[in-house]
Amino acid sequence: MPRLGTCDYEPELIYGASEASSCHRSDVAPIVSAPVPVVEKVNLACSGAKFENVWSSATGGRGHFGQAPQVDELGEIAQRDEVKMIVVTVGANDVGFGELVAGCALDWARSSEQRPALCRGRAQADVEAALPAMERGLRLALVGVREAMARDRYRRSDYRLVVMGYASPLPPGRWIRYPEQGWSRLNRGGCPVWNADADWAAQEGTVAIDAAMRSAAAAAGAEFLDVEHALDGHQLCDRRSSRAGAAGPSPTKSEWVRRLAFVQGSSRESLHPNAYGQRALGACIGLLYASQSGDYACRAEPGHSYLDGMRIEGRSAARPARRRVSRTPLRLRSRQ
Repeated sequence: MPRLGTCDYEPELIYGASEASSCHRSDVAPIVSAPVPVVEKVNLACSGAKFENVWSSATGGRGHFGQAPQVDELGEIAQRDEVKMIVVTVGANDVGFGELVAGCALDWARSSEQRPALCRGRAQADVEAALPAMERGLRLALVGVREAMARDRYRRSDYRLVVMGYASPLPPGRWIRYPEQGWSRLNRGGCPVWNADADWAAQEGTVAIDAAMRSAAAAAGAEFLDVEHALDGHQLCDRRSSRAGAAGPSPTKSEWVRRLAFVQGSSRESLHPNAYGQRALGACIGLLYASQSGDYACRAEPGHSYLDGMRIEGRSAARPARRRVSRTPLRLRSRQ
């Protein structure tokens, strides 16, 4: 008889050949699942990548897991194809955001509701201390992209360069469905943080990182896609959604973020968008692609699927639309 409650974890079904290389490129990564009418979509992301793995080798870039610096790879693709859009998301690994959130979880586990050990002040100080170097690193990456495209005889008007920000994996504390007391946030939800620290992740830490990214994008003449609210209502432990149960997952009702855990799948996926979350971010890219160039914010409507609940709105006066038809949007980022 088959055993109940067990399953096999086969990451190569999701990550394909990139599982062996440890780059972990998902089959529904945002750039792959984005509904854009092109012949080819190329994902250059690599798990754990930092700025030095995006920069060109000429500016000090280094390979990562056997992959050449991502800007160098972009140059080769730009020679081969006619590139329409380049989406860059990098910086959270340089700031150490994931480690900071994991530290918040440890503080929760080591303290009580009566005397909570909060991470928010220390974590925000660490983020702010890292932001100047992060912004410089992103500017250098974007300059590298511009130079690579210019070497391949692209004018700036021939393609769109987009910096896409980050969404917090956690909602503000008031939305967490499990009480602060007891162990349900850890055992049932996989979101072991105090409300005040969830507030920090959602309303301070992610916002500060996104602001630095927006500034770097503006300096490079790139567009900025704000996805701060792109997972709203579906973040980890958000009471407006639910954990997948016996009926199976639902893009409308389920969470779009993987829980913090060391036994479900792989810890490398913890606090990252799951397949639904990746498709939601892909929907944001699709909406941007269909819009005139400019800065936009993409948000989810709680209670809706990524198929019908994603909305985009302009954040600044749109620049003139580029009308050249081409083949390939690319993704340069740290993960997925």
